[in-house]
Amino acid sequence: MRQLGFKSNIFLAPMAGITDKPMRNLVASFGNGNLVSEMVAINAIQRKNPKSYKIADVRDENYPVTVQLVGGDPQLFGDVVQLIEELGAYSIDINMGCPVKKIINNSAGSALMKDIEKASQIIETVKKNTKLNVSVKFRKGWDHQHVNAIEFASMCENSGASFITVHGRTRSDFYSGRADWDIIAAVKQAVKIPVIGNGDVTTPQRAKEMLDYTKVDGVMIGRAALGAPWLISQTDTYINQGIEPTPPTPEEIKNVLLVHLDALIAYYGEKLALPLSRKYAGWYSRGLRDAKRFRETYNKINDLTTARAEIEKYFASCEPLSEEEA
Repeated sequence: MRQLGFKSNIFLAPMAGITDKPMRNLVASFGNGNLVSEMVAINAIQRKNPKSYKIADVRDENYPVTVQLVGGDPQLFGDVVQLIEELGAYSIDINMGCPVKKIINNSAGSALMKDIEKASQIIETVKKNTKLNVSVKFRKGWDHQHVNAIEFASMCENSGASFITVHGRTRSDFYSGRADWDIIAAVKQAVKIPVIGNGDVTTPQRAKEMLDYTKVDGVMIGRAALGAPWLISQTDTYINQGIEPTPPTPEEIKNVLLVHLDALIAYYGEKLALPLSRKYAGWYSRGLRDAKRFRETYNKINDLTTARAEIEKYFASCEPLSEEEA
C-alpha cells in the first residue's frame, strides 16, 4: 500500500455512526493504521446538509482520512468530488457494498453489484474529477446465486480504481455467517491493483491468517475494533514488526473510555454525547466480569457526572473473564 501513499496496510473499516472524528482520533492516538470516515451520501453533500457536511469535513485532523461516499448517480458523484477534496480527504472510497435497505432503495451500496455498467460509470466519473486515489468497497455478490466479485473487481480495475476492498459476504448475508476468504483470494489473483480483505478479522493473529491465506495487500477491520480502538495499531505492529499484542488492563480500558466520552462531548455536545456513549460503554466492557450489570446501570444514567462515576466504580473492581467464561 505504500505505493499509494498509505503508511500501513491495516485499515479501520467505515462504519456509520461509529468511525466519526472522536473514534478516528482515538485509533490514531495508538499508532499506525489507515482511517476511513463514516459513509457520506453524495446527495446530502451536494445540498450541504449540516450533518453530512460535518462528517465529510476532515480538514483539522492531523492524519490522512479516506472519505467514503455512497450514492447511485454518476453525475452527482462528479459534482461533489471537488468539495470532498476541499474538505480535506486524503483519498476517496466509493461504497458499493452497504446492505442496508435505505441505501439499496436508492440504487446505491451493494445494489450497484447488480448494475455493473452504472458502477463503472461512477468510478470513471470520480476518477475524471479528482487526482486523489479512488477505491471501491464491495461484497462477494448480491446473494449466493449471484456471486460476481471477480467480475466486479475486474470492472473496478478497468474503470480506474486505485485499489479495492472485498468483504467476503454477500448482500443477503449482511454480517451473518462466515466470511468467504476464498473469494477474496480469487479476487486478488484476478486483478493487478492492490486488494484489501475484509471479514472475520477479529485479532492481529487473524489478520495475519488472512494475509497469508488470501495474499491480499492489506486487511480491513470493522466490528472487532468497537470498544477496542487500540486494535488497529496492535495489528499493524504485529503484522509489520512481529510484536505480540498485550491485552489492556481494566484500568487502561477505563481511561480510554473516559477519553472517548470527553471526545464525544467536545464533538457532539453534552446533550448528544451521553446517549451516544451508552453503546461504547457496552463495547468497552466486553470480556469483563459483570459487564451486563454495568451496561444496564449505565443505560439508565441521565447525567455525565453520574456516568463518569459509574465508569470509575465499575472498572475499579472488574476483572477479565476467564477463557472458559468468555
